[in-house]
Amino acid sequence: MRGAMKIKISILLTAAIFLSSCEIPGAVLSTPILPSAAAPQSPQVDAAGCISVEPTQGDIERSLAFTDEIFSGPEWTRSYTVETGRVSVTYIGDSLSALGFVEALIFPCGYGESDVDGFFSDENWQIIFENYESYKAVSECKSGDSLRLYEFNAVEEGYDYEIKYWALNDTDTRVMETMIVFPVESKSLMADYSSALFPDLASCK
Repeated sequence: MRGAMKIKISILLTAAIFLSSCEIPGAVLSTPILPSAAAPQSPQVDAAGCISVEPTQGDIERSLAFTDEIFSGPEWTRSYTVETGRVSVTYIGDSLSALGFVEALIFPCGYGESDVDGFFSDENWQIIFENYESYKAVSECKSGDSLRLYEFNAVEEGYDYEIKYWALNDTDTRVMETMIVFPVESKSLMADYSSALFPDLASCK
């Protein structure tokens, strides 16, 4: 396992979590109580038509099951966090020098195309990748109106990484993010995981 990758996994996840908490409309920085599996929360709609920003048990289950069995092998370890406005699931593949990341983002008052565009903006990518030596947006593309893919190359401590970042309009108030990071020399693994995750938009090429 590259030491640089261990450092970058931590930094990238910290940046991604910071980005999510700051950019989701209505989100505040707090630690919510994990919803009980025996008594799942039901979204409560306020007078403005907005639901609670707190994740429900359904959000947790959706996030944990979102990638199915793709990261279930012994080379992957999983952890997850539940916070105001999001549920984040992390898969670390030490032996592969790789990272998988899933996040359910809650937009309590709904969202439109412009909101998603604003969230995945050049300014926010700078926040996510600010601790890398360099990064470069390679391409972006869409499949229909609900799924988009952003592809990047990044460099840290002389090591080159390939990054793919998908955003799926999941429901009227939820966007599912999925990110995978592999060393550039692991192109076949990147292709395999990309195809398994999103066969309709595995690559922008």
